[in-house]
Amino acid sequence: MPVMPKRTKYRKQQKGRNRGYATRGNKVNEGEYGLQALEAGIITTNQIEAARVAMTRFIKRGGKVWIKIFPDKPITKKPAQTRMGSGKGAVEYWAAKVKPGRIMFEIAGVSEDVAKEALRLAMHKIPVKTKFVAREKEIGGDSDEDK
Repeated sequence: MPVMPKRTKYRKQQKGRNRGYATRGNKVNEGEYGLQALEAGIITTNQIEAARVAMTRFIKRGGKVWIKIFPDKPITKKPAQTRMGSGKGAVEYWAAKVKPGRIMFEIAGVSEDVAKEALRLAMHKIPVKTKFVAREKEIGGDSDEDK
């Protein structure tokens, strides 16, 4: 069963453009380590699922995995050997648009080298260049020592 929205306002969407950098979802906030996109692209449901399976298989029972992207864009396709015209094709699959800087997967509850290897396996399933990132340590803020 592919991942897709439960319901949408419109069945088909135009292609649109995917420019600029991710301003949201560009920090690791759920887990300890993440996989960050370095270029723009679209990631299909199957690719997300393949990456998830690769990660969870490697970490076996330990740890937790978060998928931080959701395929909410319908990609349409016309049948092979169909003449031009006669409208837009049917929805073929669902995809997630990804901008550079976006954290796509997060992982926690495992050591850094296990997380690195699990996310490396996931990298090979994703069609965009990615890098391994660790959660940033909180600097400043309210601490008990100030009081």
